[in-house]
Amino acid sequence: MQCFSRTLLAASISTALFVPTTQAETTKDSVQEMPSADQCLIAPSDNSDLQLPAQVEADRLEAINGQKASYSGDVKVTQGIKTILAEKVTLHQQENIVVAEGDVTFNDGQVKATSSKVTNNLTTNEFELEDTQYEFLCEQGRGEAVYITKTGKAIYEMTDGSITSCPEGDNSWRLKASSIQLDQNEEQATLINPRFEIQSVPVFYLPYMTVPVGDTRKTGFLYPTVSYGSSDGFETEIPFYWNIAPNYDLEATLKQMQERGTQLNSEFRYLTHFGQGSIKSEYLYDDQKYPTEGNRWGGQFTFDGIYQESWKFNVDYSQVSDVNYFTDVDSSIGNREDGQLLQTGEVAYRTQNWDTSLAVRDFQILTEEGNQPYRLMPQLKFNYYAPIVWDIVEIDMKSHLSRFDTDAAGKPSATRVHIEPGVKVPLSTTWGTWTTEARVLGTYYQQDLNGVDTTTGSSYEGLEEKVSRIIPEFRSHAGLVLERDTTVLNGYTQTLEPQVQYLFVPEKDQNDIGYYDTTLLQTDYYGLFRNRKYSGVDRIAAANQLSYGASSRFYDDAYKERLNVSFGQIFFIDKDTKSPDASNTEESKSNYSSWAVEVDFNYDDYFFYHGGVQYDIDSGSMQLANSTFEYKLDKGFVQTNYRYVTKEYIDDNVGESIPDIDSITREGISQAGIVSGYQFTQNWYASAQYYHDMNEDIAIEWLANLRYTSDCWYVGMTYSNELRNWSGDTGYANPDSNPEYENNFSINFGIVGFGTNIGSGSTEKGYDSSGNSLEYGRPFFLNN
Repeated sequence: MQCFSRTLLAASISTALFVPTTQAETTKDSVQEMPSADQCLIAPSDNSDLQLPAQVEADRLEAINGQKASYSGDVKVTQGIKTILAEKVTLHQQENIVVAEGDVTFNDGQVKATSSKVTNNLTTNEFELEDTQYEFLCEQGRGEAVYITKTGKAIYEMTDGSITSCPEGDNSWRLKASSIQLDQNEEQATLINPRFEIQSVPVFYLPYMTVPVGDTRKTGFLYPTVSYGSSDGFETEIPFYWNIAPNYDLEATLKQMQERGTQLNSEFRYLTHFGQGSIKSEYLYDDQKYPTEGNRWGGQFTFDGIYQESWKFNVDYSQVSDVNYFTDVDSSIGNREDGQLLQTGEVAYRTQNWDTSLAVRDFQILTEEGNQPYRLMPQLKFNYYAPIVWDIVEIDMKSHLSRFDTDAAGKPSATRVHIEPGVKVPLSTTWGTWTTEARVLGTYYQQDLNGVDTTTGSSYEGLEEKVSRIIPEFRSHAGLVLERDTTVLNGYTQTLEPQVQYLFVPEKDQNDIGYYDTTLLQTDYYGLFRNRKYSGVDRIAAANQLSYGASSRFYDDAYKERLNVSFGQIFFIDKDTKSPDASNTEESKSNYSSWAVEVDFNYDDYFFYHGGVQYDIDSGSMQLANSTFEYKLDKGFVQTNYRYVTKEYIDDNVGESIPDIDSITREGISQAGIVSGYQFTQNWYASAQYYHDMNEDIAIEWLANLRYTSDCWYVGMTYSNELRNWSGDTGYANPDSNPEYENNFSINFGIVGFGTNIGSGSTEKGYDSSGNSLEYGRPFFLNN
């Protein structure tokens, strides 16, 4: 063999080789600049790289003209984005095939490999790799194989190979199989006779398996969860995902509980041209812990859709087998605190000046002796808007026809027709607004009183079969926005936003009308300026009152809101409208409502506060209050919160729907909690929470979570202790009853990559709130 320097080699190569797709250049500078060895460069769809000539660099050449050329000594072959580095390369000119041997490095922009031998067809780009360690550059995955072939544009076949998402040098886990086929277009790897190994120790074996190697959804088993609870014993959950179509999928979970039996849960999601929704189902066969309940089941159907921009559809229907379902069974349909399930459907049509809708609504009550709400069967609404008349006047009309039914014995059914025309004069500038409006509320009731006791002393005393009611309403609301640069706090801008409202509604006796969809609204700061005291129209509260209040905001030099303080109250010109049910002889009552105060504070984006109070000036005591502090760290946060509501306030607002208020609270609500989360290292994250009932002096719930995440796997552990019930037949209603808790420990694990997303159920703060009833809440609501 004759040896050449690199310069002389290029001079003779054109005569030694006369293959159109093969030529060598003179120096390294003239060789195409190759991409980084770790860079993903997907080959063009038109295979234009295959039309490019192959360029060869070597120290020595031995050639037989027209047959083959043998290169040795630091050989480099490039063709487009593909490169081959080897100790020895043989080019078979007639077949246009390159055979590289020795310590071979191969890179085609999609896979990078180190092999003992590489055979590459320069015309078709098919290649064979022997005794290979490989790494995919365009998706996660690396491993080794005795034999790798590329049989299609994006199809790789491996014999006696392995695959893992762990980085180089990390052998935490791998899938090893007798045969692996990886399809980059489908982003899927198919394994024959795979076994899952942890630190090279086999853990389980399957005859066949497919795994995703990209972000595309794939059918297959998801990672299991193992847990232990004092209520249900050992639990194992094995989920299976079925990618039915691009717009349909199904996740089914088989849950085995030591004390309960086997439960099958599923969620079917769908997306169509008309909208999206889901169907959830849960079925527990023959509950072994509560044999009298038999089979336990739950279901939920949801749908939200829009058609031709004007039609809107909504369905939300849920039902469970029994009233104790959420108390006894962990469910994704509802929580154990839920007292009812919503069953509603609505279709609406909207135009620029009017809209109409047809809705039905029902409830499943989840309490033994709960107040039965009314079904809406159905309600037809029609609303009309004329935004501008004479440039400064707006008119509108709201109307609905409603039918109310109930299964409760002795309660009336009713048909209600309501028409509410109004006229509004809105005036606004950059520094203030003034809106005046007048409305007429006309309502007609047809009440079915068959079987209803309307005599003296009855809850339905005085109800009439046919009732017509017309009530006028007048409201005028004005607000200003004043702004100045602060003198005490340099660089801050302060606003003062006072507002005042006068509301007049004449008194009208409405005791001949039942309550069908009406409840008392909470009077916080923002509720001071409503025009209604009740939701619905069954009760239109009389009013002759003046609401006043103000907000003050502080903005820093970047015009970011740092502090917001709002306060106000109502002055009742006619004191009798303050508490309609109170006796006129109660002279101690003042003309003023409770003070309502709301505060938000943000100090340098790491200390936050939100608080709100309602202070009753008549009793000189707090009616309700809430407060939240949060301190943000570089890698975590700590939050404390507190809420307080008096028993009297609960009784005044919801007492009518709860016959025995002592069955839910003895002294009102006084609860404190702490929530925290911290990223100790890149791999370790912990979170915890604790809630305490100050009145009962007992723990409500506490939960701790620890999670470890490496580059290619994760494991999470959670322990919780939750108040689930009270001892005795009468439960909480008995002052001598004791709290009963349920302890749970769970562990979940899985691999990172190959389509796996960890941390499901985590909030935006990174706090894992899965499984707890009192979740993390943002304490700060300023507009940034």
